Amino acid sequence: MRALTWQGKRKVSVETVPDPVIEQPTDAVVRVTSTAICGSDLHLYEVLGPFLSPGDVLGHETMGVVEAVGSEVGHLAVGDRVVVPFNISCGTCWMCSRGLFAQCETTQVTAQGKGASLFGYTSLYGSVPGGQAEYLRVPQAQFGPVKVPEGVDDERFLYLSDVLPTAWQAFDFAEVPEGGTVAVLGLGPIGQMTARIALHAGRRVIGVDRVPERLALAAQWGVEVVDLDQVDDVAAAILDLTQGRGADGVVDAVGMESHGSPVAKAAIGAVGLLPDAVAVPLADKLAVDRLEALRTAVKAVRRGGTVSISGVYGGEVDPLPLMEMFDRGISMRMGQCHVKRWTDDIVAVLDQDADVLGTESLATHRVSLEEAPQAYEMFQKKQDGCIKVVLKP
Repeated sequence: MRALTWQGKRKVSVETVPDPVIEQPTDAVVRVTSTAICGSDLHLYEVLGPFLSPGDVLGHETMGVVEAVGSEVGHLAVGDRVVVPFNISCGTCWMCSRGLFAQCETTQVTAQGKGASLFGYTSLYGSVPGGQAEYLRVPQAQFGPVKVPEGVDDERFLYLSDVLPTAWQAFDFAEVPEGGTVAVLGLGPIGQMTARIALHAGRRVIGVDRVPERLALAAQWGVEVVDLDQVDDVAAAILDLTQGRGADGVVDAVGMESHGSPVAKAAIGAVGLLPDAVAVPLADKLAVDRLEALRTAVKAVRRGGTVSISGVYGGEVDPLPLMEMFDRGISMRMGQCHVKRWTDDIVAVLDQDADVLGTESLATHRVSLEEAPQAYEMFQKKQDGCIKVVLKP
């Protein structure tokens, strides 16, 4: 089959690789009909290279049609149309029984000290081949895949794999009361959907970004936008919009590669240039992140408010303003999304006749799998108004 593979820093290519097969009785094989490039994939493209090997198949936002099932996959049959959550969880372990699917004890990568395995996301999370390919082997298929109806556009349900549940969790974790205000830092796909979910729930939304296309799209949905290139202090601008108090909740939908942290950027870049044998322990034990977005979130939230972190961070020695956080009584909630914890609530919205969250129009670019390398570069450089890319194998 053809698959998008990692080959080095800022270098991916579509190669012919072996077709996946059933390896365990709880496996399924899915023929991919749509798969998307995620902002998290860009971390692999740029800074997480030491944890990848040439030839690793990328991608974790996938849907398609079941081609084969193992003997213990009772609820799926060949021909079923499914969307595949990005984290791999069993549904029955101690963690899963408490809705903590991103910490599944069956698939935890204990050798790396990490939570549940993820599709297409480095040796830290199990080196499981990803879904930017013609076919995908799905472990724990007795629980993970979500059946979707026939006759509905792929993109109505594709984002159940990651974007929608991550955004739903980001809003839920922000603990914004009725009549309250949420500020969303970063208006990429996760930020856009977080804003729409918050608006759908009747909250006031302030969105922050510097990319004109992202700001314009959010504004179309009723978000009050702040262009960070037009203000000297983003947190101060949010305070000005909230009677000097700050937002009830702030969502950091940016993560480790935020703008405005030149020293951290230089350190991350230097580690990325080292041989893997040297870079891996440095990144694991001494990693720093670019914390501009997170620091802004801390300063923009009201006293007693909540910062919800959905952007990916990888640092071990990140300095945070703990005195200020303690004095202001800030709560923080974060982590990989527990995808299936939110699935039923999201499906209830997606099943409405109207596309109330705009899932079918989120993608700005739809290209073939063979064009994926160019699409990665375009997405990473924010060229051509690119907000979201869907690949068609």
